[in-house]
Amino acid sequence: MDYAARNREIWDRKADDYQKTHSEQLAASGGAAWGVWQLPESQLNVLGDVEARDVLEFGCGAAQWSIALHRRGARVTGLDNSESQLAHARVLMKSAYVGFPLIHASAHSTGLPASSFDIVFCDHGAMTFCDPYGSVPEAARLLRPGGLLAFSMHTPIIDIVWPLNSDRPTRCFTRDYWDLHVHDEPGDAVAFQLPYGTWIRLFRENRLIVEDLIELRPPPDAASSYRNDEDRDWARRWPMEHIWKLRRQ
Repeated sequence: MDYAARNREIWDRKADDYQKTHSEQLAASGGAAWGVWQLPESQLNVLGDVEARDVLEFGCGAAQWSIALHRRGARVTGLDNSESQLAHARVLMKSAYVGFPLIHASAHSTGLPASSFDIVFCDHGAMTFCDPYGSVPEAARLLRPGGLLAFSMHTPIIDIVWPLNSDRPTRCFTRDYWDLHVHDEPGDAVAFQLPYGTWIRLFRENRLIVEDLIELRPPPDAASSYRNDEDRDWARRWPMEHIWKLRRQ
């Protein structure tokens, strides 16, 4: 896909700066934490017990999450569209004395066997930077019956108040809700979003049933290497990120 090739080139180019900027915060959270405010999995319990489960991280970056889940007994596979991000993953895995497969592929077409995983998940990552009309069917194909798909991303709410070419969300609508799909800014990775109803119809078409939609609210004193205090105050009033939690029929 053209957008996947562009995203691969951009993430290969920005991987070093990304890890330099955010690695300290990701390390401090222990890896298993959600969103830009790093809200702990131990509190949210999105994935549940991962011991002896086959788990695929969909857009693993430097694999901080996958390393944390491996230590909890999961049989982990990390997948990313960027070879440079996977290079960082190999360094972290070596320093953590862990080993598991890393796959260089787009979430649109992984090449992995069907019904291979109990859990497919990502924290921003592939479900943000891959067209959901490709990634959702692929995730459903990879899951066993009863398997869990869980992913965090920006909410449609923030996307319709965040102007193109701006670093900050506003408090006013600036984009058409009904037209949400491709977010394409020159020089940046292509991102994706859908209206809520379109998400739910896409899930149902792929035999995925919504178990929960967890809206992430940072605590009043939250700090983030991704966002500033003004953004935190915004996210205290309106949902900036959420986690879809779905079950494969």
